[in-house]
Amino acid sequence: MSFISIAFLLFLPSVYVIYWMLSRWLKWQNLFIVAASYLFYGWWDWRFLILIFITSLSSYLTGLCIERAGSNRSKRGWALFNIVLNLGILGVFKYYDFFATNLQELLSQVGLSASLPLLQLILPVGISFYTFQSLSYTIDVYRRQLPATTDVTAFFAYISFFPQLVAGPIERATHLLPQMLQPRHFNRSQSVDGLRRILWGFFKKMVIADNCAIAVDTIWGNWQDYDGLTLIVGMLLFTFQIYGDFSGYSDIAIGTAHLFGIQLCDNFRLPYFSRSVGEFWRRWHISLMTWFRDYVYIPLGGSHGSKGRTICNTMVVFLLSGLWHGANWTFVVWGLYSAILFLPPILRGRRTRSFEHPATLPELHKILFTFILVAFGWVIFRSTSLTETVGYIGQMFTSFDLSSILHLSVGKIALLWCAVLIVIEWLQRTRRHTLDLTEGRLFRHRAVRWMVYYILLLLIILFHGEDTTFIYFQF
Repeated sequence: MSFISIAFLLFLPSVYVIYWMLSRWLKWQNLFIVAASYLFYGWWDWRFLILIFITSLSSYLTGLCIERAGSNRSKRGWALFNIVLNLGILGVFKYYDFFATNLQELLSQVGLSASLPLLQLILPVGISFYTFQSLSYTIDVYRRQLPATTDVTAFFAYISFFPQLVAGPIERATHLLPQMLQPRHFNRSQSVDGLRRILWGFFKKMVIADNCAIAVDTIWGNWQDYDGLTLIVGMLLFTFQIYGDFSGYSDIAIGTAHLFGIQLCDNFRLPYFSRSVGEFWRRWHISLMTWFRDYVYIPLGGSHGSKGRTICNTMVVFLLSGLWHGANWTFVVWGLYSAILFLPPILRGRRTRSFEHPATLPELHKILFTFILVAFGWVIFRSTSLTETVGYIGQMFTSFDLSSILHLSVGKIALLWCAVLIVIEWLQRTRRHTLDLTEGRLFRHRAVRWMVYYILLLLIILFHGEDTTFIYFQF
């Protein structure tokens, strides 16, 4: 079930009402979350439920086994068993055909013939997200950062919680599971704030991302026929499409969770206002990058040790991050490209700055430079092959024909909406989130706040683009 569907508009209020009717009985409330989440997830294909059930049950039982194991060796054995099992399931569904095809091509180039069977399995929606969430639990229990839970209902609710099930944020067991184990009480201000985030998420998805998608698909579908200026516009529009699409989903997920008294971690913090590539990766898909930091980078040694070791650890994280996004060489190269951009401070022996203060106009040149570097990376990400990547980028530097842009009416409309997004997020960059209207002299007036809500709702109704699937559903 997609957030952008009539089914979800009927599903959400029904689940909301029943959920709070059960607030006096925590176990029944959690059981209802599991049932609603399985309905939400099984809406695509009921067979997907088998995999998430196996992942949930194996992780739950493994946690108990780790807790009760008598020796560190046994604990490590149980942890490795579950990690291998879950990564094995992910690997078969997401990567088997990719590696089998490439191995077959490699063998043929050295004169060996091999015919490896291809499974051609349907990739379950969100499998990468809930797999990493289950691994978080197993690793944290093994590290004794979290006691293994005996409440199977709460654990299944943690893995399957429907707002963030298919496209994140990737929640840690130490953050979300304790919330499932404690009674939750209705909080009006939290619900209102959740509705604000949902509204802003719909605006970013339906007005920004979906309008950009029309022009992006047009340009990318026939990129050989366009001049360099048009291809640059296509690059910029995809840069905003993927942001509006993915951060829009995260806003809807976080806002929906607020309706149920659940706090999810932030996944985006205005990444396109970053002043360095390092800052960008602390603001983009935060839950994934911190996951790799805590479970891959730091265990490998992190920044402790030689400069060469730090560089190697950084490369591993970004290459794995690229591969996490999909079984295609474009994602691997995109990860490599991102790592190379991340390395200069390490090579100079400097720590990347945290930039706790919001961006300012005098720092605009840093923001623009970082934005351009990131945008070129999105060309690699969007391309279906490395050949297309090289061709697209190469043709961006050919002749420039201004008339081609003037005829691309959809692209002009999308650029206008991108400008609107930039202005709004810049003005609200000091708030907890963009539609946080709890501060400021202007927003003290209830009429002003409601006028903002109605304007956004009207814009969504009148100017939404063609309905497109969330980009990160494929991951």
